[in-house]
Amino acid sequence: MTMFTIHALRQDGQKVLLQYDNQLSTLTWQDGRPVVPVRPGSFRDATVVSVTQPGRKSQVSILKISLGLSCNYECSYCNQRFVPHADASNPDEIEPFISQLTDALIESPERIEFWGGEPLVYWKTLKPLAERLRSLYPDAQFSVITNGSLLDAQKNEWLDRMGFSVGLSHDGPGQSKRGPDPLDDPGKYAAIMDLYARLHPKGRISINAMVHSSNQSRAQIQVWLQQRFGQDVNIGEGAFIDPYDEGGLAATLQTQQDHVRFRSLAYKELRQGLASRMSVAQQRIMDFVQSIRSARPAASLGQKCGMDKSNNLAVDLHGKVITCQNVSAAAIAPNGQPHQIGHLSNLQAVKMRSATHWSHRADCPSCPVLQLCKGSCMFLQGKLWDAGCDAAYSDNVPFLAAAIEYLTGFIPYYIDGDFRQDRKDVFGQVHGVPQQPRKRVIPILAHDKSVVA
Repeated sequence: MTMFTIHALRQDGQKVLLQYDNQLSTLTWQDGRPVVPVRPGSFRDATVVSVTQPGRKSQVSILKISLGLSCNYECSYCNQRFVPHADASNPDEIEPFISQLTDALIESPERIEFWGGEPLVYWKTLKPLAERLRSLYPDAQFSVITNGSLLDAQKNEWLDRMGFSVGLSHDGPGQSKRGPDPLDDPGKYAAIMDLYARLHPKGRISINAMVHSSNQSRAQIQVWLQQRFGQDVNIGEGAFIDPYDEGGLAATLQTQQDHVRFRSLAYKELRQGLASRMSVAQQRIMDFVQSIRSARPAASLGQKCGMDKSNNLAVDLHGKVITCQNVSAAAIAPNGQPHQIGHLSNLQAVKMRSATHWSHRADCPSCPVLQLCKGSCMFLQGKLWDAGCDAAYSDNVPFLAAAIEYLTGFIPYYIDGDFRQDRKDVFGQVHGVPQQPRKRVIPILAHDKSVVA
């Protein structure tokens, strides 16, 4: 049992101690009463993947196809920037790939994602491949993430007709760290806005923004994107980046003061509803709330990306099964294991040894944000893992605080328990009053009647 004592404060100055167990998902008042009614759910233990417990693949429901890692941009924190490239994809590989895929899959996939690099760099392969797969799997959801710089009227019409959901990568005011801004180019701007006009009314497009040290304010990101795409823009992603190389390290938070300032800013913006268009805000807050209501055990938690699950498969057009869409079959994971974990022609023999489940990490089981973080990136190690873990804690603890305030009416400001001392003082004011605004517009369902505060 991992129990935490959460020191929390109401706006009128009243203080309270809450008890939280991250393994059993219990949140109680000091006298042991649950803060909300609990209806325990039915959960299966997650698959624990490691070098000694390799992950398997079967009955694929989410298929991620890597077309290659080539891109026309060079983002400073790109998680693929220094990944060795495997052989490039080309249209001649489509039919052999389709033959292997149909032999391997028992049932039709529910979702098919097309990945790069920049997927539209591979247009001559992407177009016939997607059309072939659409004929085989007419009910599958199709999705693609693009920087938008290669869009044109022809591609837009095709993406719409093929039923794609599109994530447009753009960091708003922090775009300069990602690369050139296609919205500054009149032709690219027109193509992006044409696709947006086509797909937004159908709920099939989001603007995907990442948070990093030069782009910390979700409120500023939201305002910037609303000014370009409208007040009802859907903003995907929205989490703090994981560092995959030196460029990623440079874009993370560097000092304890940096972490405290970011947590305070993130919580303030959540609390005031200034990040309400960012999907990550409602998703993470409600996910934690539901973990409490359903008493979700930590043993049921897989990794945050879901690629440790047996029904999530990443594969290239050569049929090589890989850890995830952000690596290549030519790459070696930080733990020394190959990222090529098998082949589509023999799915039963796939063994994922490149990943490490959170339960095998030193700090994860005793971390108060475990239920939100779900172990960060499953294949990072060493200083990259350490920096990513630090960023993930500071990214998730404001969501934890917002969820607890939503459930209880009290603002957590200090978390006591058997975990790292430098993480306990949430907002950098040990046993002090967090200077938060009185306005509270936490972005979750207003009609929810289970709040007791």
